Amino acid sequence: MTAILTRFVHASSPAPARAPAGSASGGVRVVLRLEGAAAFAAAIALYGHDGFSWLAFVLLFLAPDLAMVAYLAGPRAGALAYNFVHTYALPLALAFAGFALGSTVASALALIWIAHIGFDRMLGYGLKYASGFGDTHLGRMGHE
Repeated sequence: MTAILTRFVHASSPAPARAPAGSASGGVRVVLRLEGAAAFAAAIALYGHDGFSWLAFVLLFLAPDLAMVAYLAGPRAGALAYNFVHTYALPLALAFAGFALGSTVASALALIWIAHIGFDRMLGYGLKYASGFGDTHLGRMGHE
């Protein structure tokens, strides 16, 4: 927690030298990672509250990362596929549909998906640029 607060104090620190243009840095990057942590925690709490299967959660948690296979077709295709399944729009639509239709399967899948995206964001794995897998909207992966 102290490290997070320290980062907020130093929010004006420059972006890492290798950060792609347009990527978040400083305090903005910290806020985006905290937002991911909040989405992760909320999805886990709702999943547990609704009594869904934790075995299903464990088995499906990393499923969105299968989109990385598209990188075999090149960085542009890889980034497109990865970003398509790593935005909140699709799982939120699925969650809404699950709620509206009373589908526990859709609701459970949506919460797992949201938890995955939140977890990724919390760790600094952002949406990808076509310039390479490590170039994300949260900065270059592996660099603070």
